[in-house]
Amino acid sequence: MRIGITGARGLLGTHLQAYLRGQPETQVVSGGREVFASAQATQAFVRQCDAIVHLAGMNRGEDQEVAATNIRLCEQLVEALEAAGERPHVLFSSSTHIERDTAYGASKRQAAAVLRAWAGRSGTRFANVILPGVFGEGGKPFYNSVVSTFCFQVARGETPSANAQAPIEQLHAQAVARQMHALLLQGATGDVRVQGEELTVGQLLSKLQGFHTLYSQHIVPDVRRDFDRDLFNTYRSYLYPGHYPVALPLHTDPRGSLFEAIKSPNGGQTFLSTTHPGVTRGNHYHTRKIERFLVTGGEAEIKLRHVTGQEVQTFRVQGETPAYVDIPTLHTHNITNVGQGLLTTLFWTHELYDPEHPDTFPEPVEPV
Repeated sequence: MRIGITGARGLLGTHLQAYLRGQPETQVVSGGREVFASAQATQAFVRQCDAIVHLAGMNRGEDQEVAATNIRLCEQLVEALEAAGERPHVLFSSSTHIERDTAYGASKRQAAAVLRAWAGRSGTRFANVILPGVFGEGGKPFYNSVVSTFCFQVARGETPSANAQAPIEQLHAQAVARQMHALLLQGATGDVRVQGEELTVGQLLSKLQGFHTLYSQHIVPDVRRDFDRDLFNTYRSYLYPGHYPVALPLHTDPRGSLFEAIKSPNGGQTFLSTTHPGVTRGNHYHTRKIERFLVTGGEAEIKLRHVTGQEVQTFRVQGETPAYVDIPTLHTHNITNVGQGLLTTLFWTHELYDPEHPDTFPEPVEPV
């Protein structure tokens, strides 16, 4: 299936791209602002798609501009579909703001109506996917969500101001990506309300501050609940890359040396590998898994790249001075023995390996 994504470079678009890259028999047609630069560009985009997830829109700015932009983008998409004679399955990213009397909510209602009317005329499928607040790695602080803002501030050691009792509902972008993909496979139509985690702003901030306190002590917090795992992954994304590698305290006496490799209530899985000089392991990425690389002997380079980007980050580590790198989600990664002798590496993941749901997707680090 060729799945087109408008707004593909935004928070949700980036997560959806990363998720779909790992799905079999799926081709992603990535669409940024250039898709709406002209009628010809929009038509060229829709001709490539068996399905379209329409995420492009505006959620910040003057009320009139926000409303006009969201409606105009849907109208331009419909005009292109009709001009090109295409009838793909369309999913529209709506918002629980449709329940509110705001310019943004009104524009989302009207935009959905434009797409629904087109689907009725064309005899094709349309689903209006109503989402709560969406957060995730790569979110822009002070723009995408309160989670992005708080994660950014807490990671910097700041204390955010908050209306502690205000209720919020939040959902991680990977959960949305999985839901969108499932809806396309099911051929879903109509209004689909996706449920998030309900909590208060104060509870959100308390969780993040707790993560920060524990992680600064080299402790991975309890992330056995999916929401907590997703929130912790988002928090630590704001520490990357400057926080890593993290040196571990080395306790040395006449008997030798000792260090604590991992501290966490999660259990998880630990394994040890040996790698010959010049050999590389890895070249894959994860969407949810917390994974630690810790070289215990020899010298290595750990390389990482966001799956939708080109920049490669390199960390040089060695066993004599143990330091860990916790791999960020959505980043393909590998480790290479760059020394003359055998490389020994300890790997830890927060969950047991599940061959039915491995959350491991092949992707070379070095961009082709």
